[in-house]
Amino acid sequence: MAGTAPPTAVWSNWAGNQHGTATAVLRPTSVAEVAEAIRAAATTGDRIRVVGSGHSFTGIAVTDGQRMELTELDGGTNVDTERRLVTVPAGMTLRALNDLLAAHGLALPNLGDIDAQTVAGAISTGTHGTGAAYGCLSTFVAALTLVTGAGEVLRCSAEEHPDVFAAARVGLGALGVLVEVTLRCVDAFVLLAHERPARLRAVLDDLPALVDAHDHVEFYWFPYTDRVQVKTNDRVPADDRPLSRLRGWLDDDFLSNTVFAGACRLGRAVPALAPGISAVSARALTERRYTGRSDRVFCTPRRVRFVEMEYALPRDALPTALDALRRIVDRLPFKVLFPVEVRFTAADDIWLSHGYGRDSAYLAIHQYVGMPYEPYLRAFEEVATELGGRPHWGKLHYRDAASLAPAYPRFADFLALRARLDPDRVLTNPHLARLLGP
Repeated sequence: MAGTAPPTAVWSNWAGNQHGTATAVLRPTSVAEVAEAIRAAATTGDRIRVVGSGHSFTGIAVTDGQRMELTELDGGTNVDTERRLVTVPAGMTLRALNDLLAAHGLALPNLGDIDAQTVAGAISTGTHGTGAAYGCLSTFVAALTLVTGAGEVLRCSAEEHPDVFAAARVGLGALGVLVEVTLRCVDAFVLLAHERPARLRAVLDDLPALVDAHDHVEFYWFPYTDRVQVKTNDRVPADDRPLSRLRGWLDDDFLSNTVFAGACRLGRAVPALAPGISAVSARALTERRYTGRSDRVFCTPRRVRFVEMEYALPRDALPTALDALRRIVDRLPFKVLFPVEVRFTAADDIWLSHGYGRDSAYLAIHQYVGMPYEPYLRAFEEVATELGGRPHWGKLHYRDAASLAPAYPRFADFLALRARLDPDRVLTNPHLARLLGP
């Protein structure tokens, strides 16, 4: 197979907390080569995991068998502007996809805050943005092509193999290798972003009205303070308030990355300074309003490395979860150096989506690289689990199959489909064995 690398090929993720050494690295150039590699692995008892951009914090992409990269698998793109559909190779990055769509006067309806992930990686783990009317990115999938663990090529949609379609849109890479994805788009649009400091209690008291009043709402709570940074994004007809290059560089590059990285290094070296650093950070980003192309407003640069846990909670459980989280932060034997992010999504019908069957509030906690984090994450996970929370598949968590089954009404159906599509467990790894069973 084209692109086979030496057997000691080492891989690590973006955060640097997951590592693996593959027995071989496969870079197929066609769907037929993907299917051939899977059938060969089934014959020899080998394992294959597909890796994208490495933006998951879990071991979901780690393999001690063969690693497959889809960077050379390019079946071409097809943009149907009349029907607002785009079909792309699953290994394309979101950044490249956004530029492709913009060139045709289209856009994705919603995005998260980074665009480095591959399309396959983003939808397979339930990547999401924020917006009460929008589900995760997987809800935009109109069709997909999957090479199953048995080496069969399936074209799936709501009409064709609908059970596979319902599961594979957030499939964890456990059902097959996604090789092509068709996404529903919208006409290109402009967003008006409004970012402002606020008090946490005031935001929580007004939260239902705030979420309903805007297309997209999120906020960041700064630990050891009562302050948050609120960001709303709303569709507007014209890009008439663009952010100046100087202000964009000052806020998004210099303050949010360069200065914040220095503050985190200082806090790691002298943990007692962390509360003061958090208080200064909460005041450093002042109010601003600006317009811009949708994907450029949604997505921002992230160069400061961290680890992250994120839970989808029933929306009305958010105040309880935040109160508990504040108590957890205060009693930790170490300090927290990163703000806590809160976002919102609509219910969907994808079997292993975090938003299956309910509107959600997402609460994401982070810690700067090199700082202790496990007691922090485990304490919050206990709270989130008791509140009916579902862990983001691409973020750190400690749940297993027995714990996850009650959280997902279609969990047993997913396992049954996995047994049918990957009977020899060609596509598993230790992380999936914990989540889904052997």
